[in-house]
Amino acid sequence: MAAANGVSDPGAKELRPLAQTMKLQLDYDELTNCMRCGFCQAACPTFVETGLEAASPRGRIALMKAVVDGVMEPDAKFREQMNLCLGCRACEPVCPADVKYGHLLEQTRDSLERHDEHPWYIKAVRHVAFKRVFPNQNRMKRVGKLLRTYQKSGLPKLARRLGVMKLLPRNMREMEAILPEASDRGVVERLGTRVPAKGEKIATVGMFRGCLMDIMFTETNVNTVRLLSEAGFEVVIPETQNCCGALHAHAGELADAKELARRNIRAFKEAGVDYIVSNAGGCGALLIEYDHLLRDDPDYAEDAEWFASRVKDVSLMLLEKGRPPEFAARRGESADGAPLTVTYQDSCHLRNVMRQSNAPRSLIGRVGDVRFVELTGADRCCGSAGIYNIVQPNMANDVLEHKMEHVKETNAHYLITSNPGCLLQMKLGIEREKLGGRMEAVHIVDFLYDRISSRGHD
Repeated sequence: MAAANGVSDPGAKELRPLAQTMKLQLDYDELTNCMRCGFCQAACPTFVETGLEAASPRGRIALMKAVVDGVMEPDAKFREQMNLCLGCRACEPVCPADVKYGHLLEQTRDSLERHDEHPWYIKAVRHVAFKRVFPNQNRMKRVGKLLRTYQKSGLPKLARRLGVMKLLPRNMREMEAILPEASDRGVVERLGTRVPAKGEKIATVGMFRGCLMDIMFTETNVNTVRLLSEAGFEVVIPETQNCCGALHAHAGELADAKELARRNIRAFKEAGVDYIVSNAGGCGALLIEYDHLLRDDPDYAEDAEWFASRVKDVSLMLLEKGRPPEFAARRGESADGAPLTVTYQDSCHLRNVMRQSNAPRSLIGRVGDVRFVELTGADRCCGSAGIYNIVQPNMANDVLEHKMEHVKETNAHYLITSNPGCLLQMKLGIEREKLGGRMEAVHIVDFLYDRISSRGHD
């Protein structure tokens, strides 16, 4: 009776349009797999913050099933709970029934988006972002150039001095202040499309450069390629690749996410790579599920399996297949004279979807003269979750506030993470807590590359 597989029943005609769409979209087998044991509740940030059953994965699945079964209407409160979810998928590793909650959430949001009537300005923003800018690398570069021009022009300081920034919501105002320097010259412009391995070549890896990653964190992309090369990999960067589609999938634009996936599969398939490497947990989590995303596409299902089976996070790639170089703290790096102390905040999607949380810690442990302190609640979402901290600022702020309580306990000099969204959220937390003079948030790739022993530490 799985409605998602096209089997219908007489009762389906009685459902209203949104409920009918959900009945066709959602995987009914997954809905019924939930045993309502409640193991997911302690892992769910929104349940921990609110204590509400409806704000837990178990509760949301019950709401989804009630709509599909025709027991309730998907009203405003239903939408509110689906949108309140961070999508961190921390519920999945602890679920004894292996319920793919993330898939159900994406299917539900896609159904909601098909029937939501947004104001004209929201429609315009979504259309420009999801259909015009993110899918087009050249347009992303133009965005990077415009942002860089703005950052270099002196306008940000002037806007703050005149109080213009106060017109923006608090979260956006603070986020603007900690944005990294943008660029219109991505990793291909910096290094070319092919970088040879240092020493004997182990394998050819295709680097997934991302969209925002390549204009906002260009240096991290460059360091990723150099680090892979140092470890014995020839690195290929297909120019025809595009956005992974994660933002589209999370925002209910599944059709666009699928088209982006098809383009990426073609790009890396034609490049003839042995592996596909990601340095962003959020991107990697969707890339590794292209096989699920395109499972019903007869033209791409097989190639999607080929693609997904080769996706690895850069940390795991270095440890599992490469020859990682020796790392050591730089001379005089700790200004207070104490041992260089670092801690690590998990990327939710790297940990919960890619299931690759140990590799970053293992690499950090290889850095000489560094003291690693495990962060309490490192496996708990930081509140970034793509654009969640913009569209759900109150919950994001609550989650971040509690996160920073544990961060301060580490007394770390460096707070390391493996995802750009997490990195910005951690920078935001450090700024709010006025820890900037003694703590810095960095991507693990940048932390490691800067400490390759052979590069020197003066």
